[in-house]
This record gives sequence, C-alpha cells and structure tokens, in this order.
Amino acid sequence: QVDLVESGGGLVQAEDSLSLSCSVSGVLFKSVGLAWFRQAPGKEREFVAASAHFGGVTWYHKSVKGRFTISRDNNKNILYLQMNSLKPEDTARYYCAKLSTYDENGNFSPNNVRFWGQGTQVTVSS
Repeated sequence: QVDLVESGGGLVQAEDSLSLSCSVSGVLFKSVGLAWFRQAPGKEREFVAASAHFGGVTWYHKSVKGRFTISRDNNKNILYLQMNSLKPEDTARYYCAKLSTYDENGNFSPNNVRFWGQGTQVTVSS
C-alpha cells in the first residue's frame, strides 16, 4: 500500500514563498519517480513538477519553471516543492503523486497516475 501525505500548504501573499512536503511510505522511495500536481476550483488537475529516481532529473511545467524547485530526500523518504515568487494563479490544491512512467518531454498526465496523496491547499492573495 503506497501512502503519500502532503503538508505545508497555507495562505500567503503574492511574491511570498512556501515549501510543501510529501512523506512517502509503502514503496522503495529511491526507486520511484514522484511528482506534484495541482488543481484549482473548476479546473482540471495539472502537472507542476516531477523528480526522476535517477540522475537528479527533474521536469517543470512552464508556468512554474524558475520559481518552483522540486527535490527529494532519499534518506527521509520525503519529496519537497519549494515555491518562490508565488502568484494568485498558483492558488490550488497541491497533490503528491507516484509516477507510473516518465515522459522525456515532461508531459505528465494525471490520468497516468495511480497513487495520490490527499492534497494540501495553497492560497495566494494579491
């Protein structure tokens, strides 16, 4: 049973920073790809960032590239998302996910994800 538990969400102002964490259990953490997705009210869930289990490879959605950083601690089994220069349009519920496959172009679809966390809410006020 794969278990993913997110934390770190909250209410911040535009240009603030926030760090999300995802504690992962039930799987060999260092051998799996992991990602962050988000879903705003009335919108589809979308890819934010992904971390491969090899070579420190990462992918980012173009809307967050340069502002967000995904990282992982293979000793603590935790996935992180450091979010800087937050914008109101970043407001969403953020979900941690275990990837089933990789897309070299970074086109990760939520339809290909089998395991999700419960999500953590991020709200950015203007």
